[in-house]
Amino acid sequence: MASKPHLNVVFIGHVDHGKSTSVGRLLLETGAIEQHLIDKYRKEAEERGKGGFELAYVMDNLKEERERGVTIDVAHKKFETDKTYFTIIDAPGHRDFVKNMITGTSQADAAVLVVAADDGIKAQTKEHLWLAKVMGVEQLIVSINKMDITKPAYSEKRFEEVKADLEKMLKMVGFRDEQVTLLPASGWKADNIAAKSDNLSWWSGDTLLAALNKLSPPKGQEGDSLRLPIQDVYKISGIGAVPVGRVETGVLKPGMKVSFRPSTHQGGKVGEVKSVEMHHAEVPQAVPGDNVGFNLRGISHTDIRRGDVCGPENDPPTVARAFKAQVMILDHPNVITKGYTPVFHCHTAQVACTFDTLLAKMDPRTGQVTEENPDFLKKGDAAMVLIKPTKPLAIEEQAKFKQLSRFAIRDMGKTVAAGMCLKIEESWD
Repeated sequence: MASKPHLNVVFIGHVDHGKSTSVGRLLLETGAIEQHLIDKYRKEAEERGKGGFELAYVMDNLKEERERGVTIDVAHKKFETDKTYFTIIDAPGHRDFVKNMITGTSQADAAVLVVAADDGIKAQTKEHLWLAKVMGVEQLIVSINKMDITKPAYSEKRFEEVKADLEKMLKMVGFRDEQVTLLPASGWKADNIAAKSDNLSWWSGDTLLAALNKLSPPKGQEGDSLRLPIQDVYKISGIGAVPVGRVETGVLKPGMKVSFRPSTHQGGKVGEVKSVEMHHAEVPQAVPGDNVGFNLRGISHTDIRRGDVCGPENDPPTVARAFKAQVMILDHPNVITKGYTPVFHCHTAQVACTFDTLLAKMDPRTGQVTEENPDFLKKGDAAMVLIKPTKPLAIEEQAKFKQLSRFAIRDMGKTVAAGMCLKIEESWD
């Protein structure tokens, strides 16, 4: 396992477009799960009147999700090909669960956008694409799924129509052609997932599996200082605090002295890493991209919370009191003025932050300033703003730690803007 490059891939897209089913099919075809498990899920799905959901059940392990037939939490599953070891993150498509989708996407090295061929582009297809871009996803596979239910079935004409619409949208969001692979598939019928299909005999490009195999693993920022955003903290009896998260930069290994910001920055508490686990097996170290749990000495589970960032004692994560950011307003019904205080989702943290000063409007494509000190911002604007978190927020400058500089801004149940921290003007230290 350790010798193969490791890649985190997030599956995104509109609710009911077949993300979980595509993932389940991929895991089944690559031998990561057994057929008898699928048969068990099929029986369960039929009993619940959800026939056809058995592949989705592989990812949807929460009971509530099975009953409602939607994906709520972010699930992780692993599988490997002869070339690469993958962790799949299945992110929710349902609108209420976008905050989980942001957490999932900010952990990904690449994304698979699943778009149903019959529906084409929907509201969330667009929202997820914007978020993927802002969250730093550089490699994208677009699976035009459910080709078995186009009229006529497996229609090349319908594929080309949806593909043309998507290409327009990808350009608008700022993805370059070489960053994207588009392909037809049916997760439900297994067409073009792991093997070529006679039903899609007109298609000469890659299968989904072949496209995944061509993704480049992340460039290891192992030489950088450790930064590990905390997703959850467990208390395990006899062991103590076990924080869980993904290494963004640097290396985590036993014996290291670490601190957690912002939670422990006032008390100055330092913990020592006793052991590191990945997929329930102990590992000698964790590198960028690894989702891990680790056991600590010297810090209790009540000292740490989701949204903290773990870093070395001698180079702790930065906690901002005010920072300059570049933001893109994606969707807001009115105008945004000074004093607006929505919730910022940054790595695993969610903190209300205030637009303290609107510094300048910019051309989103060139980055040139078009207006100094504007009175307001509206949908479609890109701007430079001074942001003040209402409570300590661990965030880094884009030039130092790109992964921890990005954020999405949510209000009224939707993503209204996205951006990145350029400069920390005041820290809480």
